[in-house]
Amino acid sequence: MQDPIPPDIQDFVLRHIDSIAHMEALLMLWREASQGWQSDAVAARLYIPVSDADEVLERLAGLGLLRKESGSFHYDCDSPQTHEMVGRLAGLYASHLIPITNLIHAKRENRIQQFADAFKLRKGD
Repeated sequence: MQDPIPPDIQDFVLRHIDSIAHMEALLMLWREASQGWQSDAVAARLYIPVSDADEVLERLAGLGLLRKESGSFHYDCDSPQTHEMVGRLAGLYASHLIPITNLIHAKRENRIQQFADAFKLRKGD
């Protein structure tokens, strides 16, 4: 069976999206691009702590997907290709929720495994 998530979208998710909160925040700000969002409003909308919302928004801003201005975050992507990618991602997330969330969770599990592997004792060490 063919993977419903195209390779370029998979790559984008693996490079830019660390959690479901990252995905939801990015798509929320993308959908409402004319509005500025503060961390507390994002936290309330996504049902996450304000500190988590601030971390998510700062990370997305650091990736060039959001702009921070006077304490508010705005969707602001300079790259037409990235903007188009976020639009495609939004459509796929709506129609293929489980495969996209599985991709995000697999990324997280892989990082946890890599961390655990760093502490494994090797024969001869």
